[in-house]
Amino acid sequence: MKTQDFDFDLPPNLIAQHPAQERTASRMLCLDGTNGNLNDKMFVDFPDTCNKGDLLIFNDTRVIKARLFGHKHTGGNVEVLIERVINPQVAYAHVRASRSPKIGSRIRLSDAFDVEITARHDDLFELHFLSDISVFDLLEQYGVLPLPPYITHSATDEDEERYQTVFAKNLGAVAAPTAGLHFNEALLDQLQQKGVKIAYVTLHVGAGTFQPVRVDNIADHKMHSELFSIPQSTVDSINETKMRGGKVTAIGTTALRALESAAQHGKLQAGDGDTDIFITPGYEFKVVDRLFTNFHLPKSTLLMLVSAFAGIDHIKKAYAHAVAKEYRFFSYGDAMLIEKQ
Repeated sequence: MKTQDFDFDLPPNLIAQHPAQERTASRMLCLDGTNGNLNDKMFVDFPDTCNKGDLLIFNDTRVIKARLFGHKHTGGNVEVLIERVINPQVAYAHVRASRSPKIGSRIRLSDAFDVEITARHDDLFELHFLSDISVFDLLEQYGVLPLPPYITHSATDEDEERYQTVFAKNLGAVAAPTAGLHFNEALLDQLQQKGVKIAYVTLHVGAGTFQPVRVDNIADHKMHSELFSIPQSTVDSINETKMRGGKVTAIGTTALRALESAAQHGKLQAGDGDTDIFITPGYEFKVVDRLFTNFHLPKSTLLMLVSAFAGIDHIKKAYAHAVAKEYRFFSYGDAMLIEKQ
């Protein structure tokens, strides 16, 4: 398949630069992947689409303040974006500078602490933090929230609250699992009072989620890698739901990718792992019946994923409808609820 098959025209004014006034105030386009039928709703209607005994799977990763600014000891300015924290003193990061830093060189960050570049792994630099304070604590104190590249303003106090889900728990993501941003505590309570079950997985979203596919043939694309964790309690909840005939809904492509990664050998298994799963049309989904997700970038791996879930033609029709109806796109935008093809 060609990358060009997943392109579409998006007017820049439809890229949401700020969140809706309330978390639950977004619109929701419902797509039936079997027949392609579309239905315009509001997100507050989401509980009406669920039945007692259904199960929702959320990604409970927490976004870290992953962006740091500093300078080389030779004087040049440097921007660091932490991609993955390895241990309390070591992280992998993207480093932007006028000249690529050398192994063994040091960088002064936030005029507060030094890091040494100890190795390089493809496009990521291995940074050793020369401080008794842990990486996570340093990021919380000195880092900046890493908003996506299509959001043009610097992170504000509003972003620090709203670019984080209300159930975020496990530190490690550099991008939010944005489908979860629509939910607040009241709506989660409403779902549970209806008898809808909730379970969690963790997938630490990496900066690669924003990278467009740059090869002509999608089979040549190399996915970025992300850490995930599936608790045994979540596996048990999924198995019980399916035995009762309930539906499993992934809240976001990250939750779906974690579940499908853990089911690659046919049976869903609990545990921790590292995934670079690339889901494209023709993929056979093993766990999820429904997907709740935001609208994705042209030529992106996530657009390919939803095309696999609902069918390419159905997604093209849905996205054309969303543009015509002026839905808001990307991280702070509106949402889709997709029944699997």
